[in-house]
Amino acid sequence: MVIAIDGPAGAGKSTVARAVARALGITYLDSGAMYRCVALAALRAGASLDDGVVLGRLARGLEIALANGRVSLDGEDVSEAIRAPEVSAAASRVSVHPEVREAMVERQRALIAAGDYVAEGRDIGTVVSPDAPLKIFLTASDAERARRRAAETGEPVAVVRAAQATRDLRDRGREHGALRAADDAVAIDTTGQSVDDVVRRIAALAAAQGTGQ
Repeated sequence: MVIAIDGPAGAGKSTVARAVARALGITYLDSGAMYRCVALAALRAGASLDDGVVLGRLARGLEIALANGRVSLDGEDVSEAIRAPEVSAAASRVSVHPEVREAMVERQRALIAAGDYVAEGRDIGTVVSPDAPLKIFLTASDAERARRRAAETGEPVAVVRAAQATRDLRDRGREHGALRAADDAVAIDTTGQSVDDVVRRIAALAAAQGTGQ
């Protein structure tokens, strides 16, 4: 069983997905962390972020583990390192390559097939798990998203908003795994809403569909 939560950066996916997973007693899957690991490995290796073949090969050879809110890459805890602004920017670039997406989607599907997950990302409900019984698409105003991300990174809001616009354009326009809501997704605008309010709504949707049992 999987609850799919998709949406753009800054919409609150990670915070909400973690809280929903805790509330329902199931596992949280941060698909974005997996792409960030590929980006970090590529930057460390000096690999071109535009070479899909090389990046796909690199992605398939990585050991990525997600457990207890921590992320490890080839045995190293990179939970903080993958959140650096330069890694975030690189992750958006490496994730457009079909070779990379294919490698990560295979891993995500294998994980989901083996247990119950609240999985969040940008194409969980459309590509990774299109048969998910409950799909959520989180949104928020551009200003709110930029404010949240700036609070996380310490960067100026104007800088974050400009980078956000570029990333949104890339994520929505990419050929494989483009950011969009699944046809049967429930759209939730988190602008001005507390995390608890959003979590309660998703938990209620899960209970109504029998996915929260």
